[in-house]
Amino acid sequence: MNKFWKALLSTALLVGTTDILAATLMSWARSGNFPFKLFHYIAGGALGLERSMKGSWGTALLGLSFHYFIAFSFTLLFFLAFPRLSFLRGNAYLTGFLYGVFVGACMTFMVLPLTALPPNPFKLFNALQGWTVLGLVLGIPIALMAKRYYLNKLTEL
Repeated sequence: MNKFWKALLSTALLVGTTDILAATLMSWARSGNFPFKLFHYIAGGALGLERSMKGSWGTALLGLSFHYFIAFSFTLLFFLAFPRLSFLRGNAYLTGFLYGVFVGACMTFMVLPLTALPPNPFKLFNALQGWTVLGLVLGIPIALMAKRYYLNKLTEL
């Protein structure tokens, strides 16, 4: 496996894990209950919520797979855009945070409406809270890892 794929996959695994941990903690903090059916809910995007919530471990595994596929996709997008868009090479913390907000907005306004999940009313405070978390646990790590990968690539030349 070449260095690009190692960097990409390790970053996607990291941000997928930190994102699901953050989602679990936020859900638990809001409701006081551990979200045992979180992965079932994610699978509901393909299966429909009623069907997915009645599912077994296989349904949860499907939801987990979807979650990591989405994390991988947004990581890949950033890694491919990084060498082509000069503004991404600035301050990795600011760029990464804003990328996390971008990911949150894409998920809210583009991806989730295309799924089988029932529509949720848009609540600005909840969206900003979720997007802020995505900026911290997804965007910043992606930006830092992409910058590190491409800087190492330049020093090898």
